[in-house]
Amino acid sequence: MQNAKAILKDAEDRMEKAVGVFVNELKGLRTGRATPALVDNLRVEAYGGASEMKLRDMAQISVPEPQQLVIKPFDAGTLKDIEKAIRASDLGLAPANDGKVIRLNVPPMSGDQRNKLVARVKKSAEETKVSCRNIRRDGNKHIDTAQKDGHLTEDEQSKAKDEMQGLLKKFEDRVSDLADKKGKEIQEN
Repeated sequence: MQNAKAILKDAEDRMEKAVGVFVNELKGLRTGRATPALVDNLRVEAYGGASEMKLRDMAQISVPEPQQLVIKPFDAGTLKDIEKAIRASDLGLAPANDGKVIRLNVPPMSGDQRNKLVARVKKSAEETKVSCRNIRRDGNKHIDTAQKDGHLTEDEQSKAKDEMQGLLKKFEDRVSDLADKKGKEIQEN
């Protein structure tokens, strides 16, 4: 890679992926309100452990009430597998299986639980920012290499590094905004 534009584009794509992982993680956090995203990505060992699938690929997930999720499997034979996966997860929810669907009541969270969850969001946000900083570091190394190899002038190298820093700032600000928004959502429910 020698072109500054290509190096910056690669870094931007990688930072976008890092933020995407963070966004998906936020969707799965329990906020005291029932949302299908709570269980969407839950991995279920189905058919006697023959295959592992995401819950959203195995069942219809609906929210009939603000504090309740209803999970209706496409194949009734996977009901017990889904129930087992929910019990084994770190959601802390007790599934009620009536033979046709699973009901999950999402209880309101205590103040202590909310504070722990907000701390977890902040920690995850910081990890995402560190990933973006590592991507910037790698990009800057590519820029330096391109300059040493004669593909970039010193001015182009300096400009590319400034753009890389701007890119990092943009993504760090985005992560901070997402974390703040999720923190407020957790605290207000």
